[in-house]
Amino acid sequence: MKISGVDIRPGNILEYEGGIWKVAKTQHTQPGKGGAFMQVEMKNLIDGRKTNVRFRSADTVERVRLDTKDFQYLYADGDQLVFMDTDTYEQLQLPTDLLGDAAAFLQDGMDVTLELYDERPISVELPEQVEATIVEADAVVKGQTASSSYKPAILDNGVRVMVPPHIESGTRIIVDVYAREYVRKAD
Repeated sequence: MKISGVDIRPGNILEYEGGIWKVAKTQHTQPGKGGAFMQVEMKNLIDGRKTNVRFRSADTVERVRLDTKDFQYLYADGDQLVFMDTDTYEQLQLPTDLLGDAAAFLQDGMDVTLELYDERPISVELPEQVEATIVEADAVVKGQTASSSYKPAILDNGVRVMVPPHIESGTRIIVDVYAREYVRKAD
């Protein structure tokens, strides 16, 4: 399926220059002069190479549809992650770097989706949002307006996120896995 260059999102799988690439980061830029473009950081899913490509809105790229299968994350074994097929209970080991930065958000028993290309697992999709506990949060600075100021906090998995001033250490929050942003306080 062809998509416009400005519709590319992190997590998309693209066929580009004969390879299969996973989009890691995107940055939409609208310069004062000229047309808007999307700066895309991608990783080749077969050989691990990384590249940065600039796509204009007129550019189209082939978005690859992969076969998906539900798995459950069991545990980490060194630099390998062990997943279990929820249908057959068969276990599968994958390298941690296949998940990239999202690996920090894996939790025991978490349901994930493996994407397969020619029966070979090439990416792991986590839920968009996960619940995490704040283990360390900076104190609120007096005089800051609550509407626009965020403070740094560290989650129980070691990831740093910016949170509103009223969030304190020990609070359970919902975090966007791929944007690494605070969404809301957990119920």
